[in-house]
Amino acid sequence: MNTLLDRISIDPAICGGRPCIKGTRLWVSLILDFLADGMTEAELLSEYPQLTHQDVMAAIAYGAEMSRERIIPISLAHVA
Repeated sequence: MNTLLDRISIDPAICGGRPCIKGTRLWVSLILDFLADGMTEAELLSEYPQLTHQDVMAAIAYGAEMSRERIIPISLAHVA
């Protein structure tokens, strides 16, 4: 996983310090949002040709790593 995380850049001078794919201005959160909304990896790579499969995997790995650091409360839907 460390090799994947090496593909992520955090630079205060780029995108306000948001985690991005190294060498781009594409936020990790943007990639994760697209995937969460149902965009396929193929669609994502077609829309952003500067991305690679490894970049998408790096975004997912970064998201997984960040989820270990903070708990985000979500409400549970009540089943009727």
